[in-house]
Amino acid sequence: MGLSVNSTGTGVLCCGNGILSIDKETAEDQVIALAGNPNVGKSTVFNSLTGMNQHTGNWPGKTVANAQGKYRYQGNNFILVDIPGTYSLMANSEEEEIARDFICFGNPDAVVVVADATCLERNLNLVLQTMEISKRVVLCVNLLDEAKKKKIRIDIKALSRELGIPVVGTSARNGKGLGGLMNAVKAATLDGFTGHPLRITYSEEIEQALSILQTAVEQALGGRLNSRWVSLKLLDGDESLLRSMKNYLGKDLLADETVSVRLREAKESLEAAGVSDDLFRDRVVTRIIRLCEDIGRKTVSYEKREYAERDRKIDKILTSKATGIPIMILMLLGIFWITITGANLPSALIADGLFWVEDRLMEFFQGISAPAWLTGLLIQGVYRTLAWVISVMLPPMAIFFPLFTLLEDLGYLPRVAFNLDNFFRKACAHGKQALTMCMGFGCNACGVIGCRIIDSPRERLIAVLTNNFVPCNGRFPTLIAIITMFFVSTAATPFQSVASALTLTAVIVFGVMMTMLISRILSKTILKGMPSSFNLELPPYRRPQIGKVILRSIFDRTLFVLRRAVVVAAPAGLVIWLLANIRVGGMSLLTQCAEFLDPFARLLGMDGYILTAFILGFPANEIVIPIIIMSYMATGTLTDYTSLAQLHTLFASHGWTWLTAVCVMLFSLLHWPCGTTCLTIRKETQSLKWTLFAFALPTTAGIAVCFLVATLARLFGLA
Repeated sequence: MGLSVNSTGTGVLCCGNGILSIDKETAEDQVIALAGNPNVGKSTVFNSLTGMNQHTGNWPGKTVANAQGKYRYQGNNFILVDIPGTYSLMANSEEEEIARDFICFGNPDAVVVVADATCLERNLNLVLQTMEISKRVVLCVNLLDEAKKKKIRIDIKALSRELGIPVVGTSARNGKGLGGLMNAVKAATLDGFTGHPLRITYSEEIEQALSILQTAVEQALGGRLNSRWVSLKLLDGDESLLRSMKNYLGKDLLADETVSVRLREAKESLEAAGVSDDLFRDRVVTRIIRLCEDIGRKTVSYEKREYAERDRKIDKILTSKATGIPIMILMLLGIFWITITGANLPSALIADGLFWVEDRLMEFFQGISAPAWLTGLLIQGVYRTLAWVISVMLPPMAIFFPLFTLLEDLGYLPRVAFNLDNFFRKACAHGKQALTMCMGFGCNACGVIGCRIIDSPRERLIAVLTNNFVPCNGRFPTLIAIITMFFVSTAATPFQSVASALTLTAVIVFGVMMTMLISRILSKTILKGMPSSFNLELPPYRRPQIGKVILRSIFDRTLFVLRRAVVVAAPAGLVIWLLANIRVGGMSLLTQCAEFLDPFARLLGMDGYILTAFILGFPANEIVIPIIIMSYMATGTLTDYTSLAQLHTLFASHGWTWLTAVCVMLFSLLHWPCGTTCLTIRKETQSLKWTLFAFALPTTAGIAVCFLVATLARLFGLA
């Protein structure tokens, strides 16, 4: 089924990747597709025009779903659709297939291809391929400000003459040139397009084969697609296009007898000329590349012979085998140190404020003579749990996410993937898994969703199953508190934050090592296969937009994760209070659960209360420590401790040693995913089996590691 407009003016495109809805207020609304390579500022153009807060990641394949927004220009309504960033439309990956299918079957009124002015020649590949599909293409040469800094000059008028389409130069980050872009879009869609787009001419053998096939394809399609381009794809054996035509057009092209006969004749013609299937694609790609080079020579000039000299000098350090990994670890250490140091005071202030509100609520409930059970359930259970989660989570996230996003905006994260690619390759996994792993530091659910950027289903599944081995923001408070209480409390006060950051970094590195180890085990057992190759672009370094980064990280990440935690923590607090206050046989249900689990927990270097806390913390990892405190106090309510020293005294009085602390940290790092992550895995894999396996895999690893550490410590008399 194609794009249709019903009585409400809403167009819907159904596809194998989901349903893309194009909300049209009127039938006169113009649908504009925004295409482009990764890292060219395509989503920045989209955000600047529509005002939507669409995230603009600075790594390949970040945009993995179509986003749409409305823009009104000179009395006309335009609907802009931000399709996935891709290097070509040959459908070798999910991004390429989604982008191609929207251009082919989404019936956009025009396609705007956004290109990077600093590497225009490479970007022209996508422009030429798009021109083969669509009659109305506008080229937006973005990042002209970056090109100017690198002494690159582009003759926009000459480029327009060479391509035969409108070409507009922009600097979308600064909002420059966007008015001219919309003028060109309006001219192409509403004013009548009068250009003469460049037509790619291939070798004589290929042109002969196209002439045999094209007429039959034109008659079969009835003008719904560019018959020359479809003929080219049929000769190339593009099965994904045939599937898409069945899905969108309800047309099995090869079932048409005339097309089938002509296709066979065209292929026989190619074989007679010595052009095999592999050689056919090679000649097509080579022709496009040479045409890009020719256009580039005529329209782009460089004042500097090596315009990327600065970036290359930096990359020699940041991606070096000798210095790349150490610098990456130092940056991680720096982020953790700033997060730990900066979160202490805001966390204390937020806690004071929230617990002050709690006192007022208690006074209110007492004033209305509310039953004790209701006060305990709502205030000491639900509200106090929420207060803990918010005061503990919000400050670190508000610091960590902006810092992490700054590295992303700067262009450093692709360098992280480059540095780790060799390690993941040895683990028979995909290099892009490094990026999804980094996303897991903020939220494992977000990391699981990010695995869509991996094309191979096998390697994508490996990345999903192992994403939980890096701690999310919800586990950082537990790790930081235990590290501070048991391992760095003896250090001088000025050095405690540094020691905490060092220890936390070591824990994170261990989690990364476990990710690679488990990935290799999966690759050699139940998910066997060869690692696939991929193109990883190292984008130019760019000055981060600090204001936008802070706003984006707060609204897109911090508040999103906090909202998720609050939603699951509220009912969790209710359940915890009930378990701690309902007594059977003189003991609370919480105590009974702890005593039942205690023998097994002792084998893992912990106790029954700790293991119970991890189980009850399934909805949100942030509430593990509060549950342990509640259990030890045996009061049935969460207690606010004013210092980690008091908390250390409480834990030590219940038998905690350095071994207990180590095992709790290891289990916190390696145990099962939280409820939200499990639901996300279920949605992404569409499989209950793999969801249960994703739950069991880290749990088994956590149990095995804790048992091994506890057993060895006792064996050597260290505990």
